[in-house]
Amino acid sequence: MFTGLIETVGTISAIRAKGEVVELSILAPAIAPELKTGDSVTVAGSCSTVTASDAGSFSIEMMPETLARTKLGALRAGSRVNLERAMRLDSRLDGHLVAGHVDGLAEVTRIEALENTRKIYFSAPPELLEGIVPKGSVTIDGVSLTVIDAEAEFFSVGVIPTTLADTTIGALKSGDRVNIETDMMGKYIKKFLDARFGEKKGGEIVKNSLTWDKLSEYGWN
Repeated sequence: MFTGLIETVGTISAIRAKGEVVELSILAPAIAPELKTGDSVTVAGSCSTVTASDAGSFSIEMMPETLARTKLGALRAGSRVNLERAMRLDSRLDGHLVAGHVDGLAEVTRIEALENTRKIYFSAPPELLEGIVPKGSVTIDGVSLTVIDAEAEFFSVGVIPTTLADTTIGALKSGDRVNIETDMMGKYIKKFLDARFGEKKGGEIVKNSLTWDKLSEYGWN
């Protein structure tokens, strides 16, 4: 489990194909000395397992699913990535609960530069937008952010100066693609509601048919 609060930004130093997996080596002197094989680290929001480490860098391996669902397969040597080690259970939970399981990709469509902050707009597939609500949480390239707008075809977030300076979010430009993880609790709630109130066709749930009338029928006033 993670919090979406980035510890440091690393730099991809090498990319190696090893059969069906791809190995990434990442320069990260701020955290590498404390890492050991088997530790979990989010790399641009994708939960990864450390396969080797030394005083200045560490390596991870990516399966085909990771390459297909995230932006990690498009990284090159020199690319910068947000990094966060797994949270400790004896620490305060800042940010929000993040699994490091990327749901899909969104694209930057517009950036409003304000005096000290930025408002960034993203387009995304409908299945991602369904899990994003105003004032809710969304993880973008591993960064926990609060949603401002959540519309049928886009969503937006506000970014404070510290996040702009200390993560890769500050370098985003129109057309860039980012890893998205929607709110974990929201996904569980949606699955429960779909199973409880969804319409079924051919044994599969095709649409959530929950209405105010049905809520009243089930005792919700």
